[in-house]
Amino acid sequence: MISIILFSSFLLLLYDHLSNKMKEIINYIIIGFLTTIVSVVSYFVLRLLIANYIVCTILSWIISVMFAYVTNRIFVFHSNNTNIIIEFITFVSARIITLLMELLFMFVFVNLLSINDRISKIIVQFVILVFNYIFSKLFVFKRKD
Repeated sequence: MISIILFSSFLLLLYDHLSNKMKEIINYIIIGFLTTIVSVVSYFVLRLLIANYIVCTILSWIISVMFAYVTNRIFVFHSNNTNIIIEFITFVSARIITLLMELLFMFVFVNLLSINDRISKIIVQFVILVFNYIFSKLFVFKRKD
């Protein structure tokens, strides 16, 4: 137990000495991981309630995008934008773009390059993570400094 506390303290001390840019990236990865958990858990719960997997997929995507917006706004980009509606619409629009990119990448990897769909999904998730960060940083939560 003491070793866990010491290790946690060490990690917090290390985190405190990182640049703001590195903290933002680490926070983004953590929030991305949590968003993935929200997506999967909500899908499984919805699947118990709703028979159609496509409806469950869409609903779990909506839930995870809403979770991602709130957590990215507060914990990653520390947005103080007062026009939340425009910010939210921009965020959702960016996520729809990366969803379409993901579908395109999956089609190319699986149908044209004959790469296993599970391997493709993992590869594509890293690419989409980068694009989501770039879109969020440049277009959604841009600072007005």
